[in-house]
Amino acid sequence: MSVELKIPNVGESVSEALIQSWLKKVGDYVEVDEPVAELETDKVTLELPAPAAGVLSEISAQEGDTVKVGDVIGQIDDSAEKPEKESGKESAEKDSRKGSDEKSGKKSEKESEKEPEESGEPEREDGEKGGHVMPAARRILEQAGIDPSQVKGTGPGGRVLKEDAERAAKQGPPASPATDDAPRGGSRREERVPMSPMRRRIAERLVSAQQGAALLTTFNEIDMSAVMALRKQYQDEFVKRHEIKLGFMSFFVKASIDALRQFPQLNAEIDEQTIVYRDYYDIGIAVSTDRGLLVPIVRNAEQLGFAEIELAIADFGTRARDNKIKLDELTGGTFTISNGGIFGSLLSTPIVNPPQSGVLGLHAIQERPVAIDGEIVIRPMMYVALTYDHRIVDGREAVTFLRRIKEAIENPTRMLLEV
Repeated sequence: MSVELKIPNVGESVSEALIQSWLKKVGDYVEVDEPVAELETDKVTLELPAPAAGVLSEISAQEGDTVKVGDVIGQIDDSAEKPEKESGKESAEKDSRKGSDEKSGKKSEKESEKEPEESGEPEREDGEKGGHVMPAARRILEQAGIDPSQVKGTGPGGRVLKEDAERAAKQGPPASPATDDAPRGGSRREERVPMSPMRRRIAERLVSAQQGAALLTTFNEIDMSAVMALRKQYQDEFVKRHEIKLGFMSFFVKASIDALRQFPQLNAEIDEQTIVYRDYYDIGIAVSTDRGLLVPIVRNAEQLGFAEIELAIADFGTRARDNKIKLDELTGGTFTISNGGIFGSLLSTPIVNPPQSGVLGLHAIQERPVAIDGEIVIRPMMYVALTYDHRIVDGREAVTFLRRIKEAIENPTRMLLEV
């Protein structure tokens, strides 16, 4: 009997998905709930579990195909028996034969075939060294003239995904040492790569934010000396008690909540002709991944301590990179914090994540000369930016909001530090 492998309904607003990669091939035996494919929607990447145990007997949609919720993309034969593992006796006999062959200097046919590959590197399913190359990725690399074994995979088990291949293709094939001194002609090659569902969704939301709101950005700078000194003073004790490092982000989450309480417009949203105010603070933390920017939400952040905030952010970062973020963790935020400083950004104008009314942008910390009490001193400074919806937030409120965050960070002892 065959069991259909269907595209599940993963969210009310999700109607289709892109088949990112197949984790199993026809003929493989799968257990119930074992991942058989990776799907990418416009909001999240997820694994498709097997609905039944059996042999994957048919694949009817290929990597790179866009399918709709409810579509059947494969069949599982649940009447097929699970392959038996070798018995202890058979394994012992095989080991005995192997030992005898080694003593006589003989090698089995299978071992002889493997002899040229004695490099200490794992074999791919296609016989090349390194992680397995997905078919879509292989096509891109072949068109770009790039050896797949030279590309580092970021997928499960080191798999080379389509995104890895696209990134490598943009960089171009590595230069050959024998031709480095030879004159080269400029390349005018063009390549058209369809946008992934997530990238399309990001583009749509960014354009919607620009067209549907009156966005304005105000800036300030913060002396990070006090927070850096406080982290240094309490870091060891904090780690010992909470098993997580004390980072900068928890300070900014706490400072933002303090400022949002004073200026509730930045924690509100416009619903047609109505302003919706909230007495809770669901803070979105922007996380960059290979597939795009995700903004998982720290729910009721006002009820969390520094350690709980740091643990939540660390968990989001790990699961976002592993494509384990759930759809409901990406919806419903009331305010967003985006840290471009981790990439070295010195100054930027972040875009509001609609229907929110504000986003705080953090940037790189740099030592700069500043005037304090009539003297020029060197201090670790960070530029911060607040982009806000001018329809609901006035300039005075936005500027004062950012000053309130500056005051909280420059005098962090006013916030209760849980150590």
